[in-house]
Amino acid sequence: MTRNFYQRVYALVKKIPTGKVATYGQIAALAGSPRGARMVGWALHVLPEPETKKVPWQRVINRKGIISTTCSDHPKDLQKMILESEGVEVKTKEDLFWIDLDKYQWKT
Repeated sequence: MTRNFYQRVYALVKKIPTGKVATYGQIAALAGSPRGARMVGWALHVLPEPETKKVPWQRVINRKGIISTTCSDHPKDLQKMILESEGVEVKTKEDLFWIDLDKYQWKT
């Protein structure tokens, strides 16, 4: 089941348009597991390196609009930089990076 869930997550994340973001919970619900936000995070965390160029992992953030990754391989500074290069405005408040979900959230 986990493998199939991860594959659904990857397929959905590929659909997020450039310049938009989705939340972990949003992707989980679309993948058929509305309480599976953490599993979405894990799916993206274990994404094999060659696939990180095909699956836009950077477009998935938490429900508050905050970049919440703690992964040293894909740190929040990198996620911020990639999102900004895609036209997403990322605001900085203290050591947090957040995105205005009203403006940038993918509407499915």
